[in-house]
Amino acid sequence: MASSYKEKLKDITTFVFDVDGVFTDGSLYLVPGEMARVMNVKDGFAVQLAVKKGLRLAIITGGNSELVKSRLEGLGIPEVYLSCHDKMVVFQEYLKKHNLDASEVCYMGDDVPDYDVMKIAGLSVAPHDACAEVKSVSHYISDKDGGKGCVRDILEQAMKVKGLWMKGTESHQW
Repeated sequence: MASSYKEKLKDITTFVFDVDGVFTDGSLYLVPGEMARVMNVKDGFAVQLAVKKGLRLAIITGGNSELVKSRLEGLGIPEVYLSCHDKMVVFQEYLKKHNLDASEVCYMGDDVPDYDVMKIAGLSVAPHDACAEVKSVSHYISDKDGGKGCVRDILEQAMKVKGLWMKGTESHQW
């Protein structure tokens, strides 16, 4: 199976991610006025680099945190869809908006709300600690847990397959 997902990576133009359980480990910290989350800086570096290398990234999440949205937009992700209770509807609208076929999209999710989208995405990817149902429809399961580098794992692999990794801009100040 390893070679098949890497073959699929060559044709992927777009990466869509869930947030909680993917960019985060799913923990919530209750602070006044907000539910705070912790994100991995190595994931953040890979996101910035992927955007600079011309890959399209988006977020579809059931969460509604403006702080999370601000962080992800600050990394260069132009489309962050919050409060998505039916991710399939948002995913289909996103495909139409960008004139994409699902086969061009890698989707990373970790739990039941991601399942239907993952069944139709060209490449479905899950963190190591994703639920069994999501793992059952994944083409690749990262060896990294959610919030522990799984986003970087798939983005780095994609950039390597596409010849975009370590091409001179990585040492610049981000």
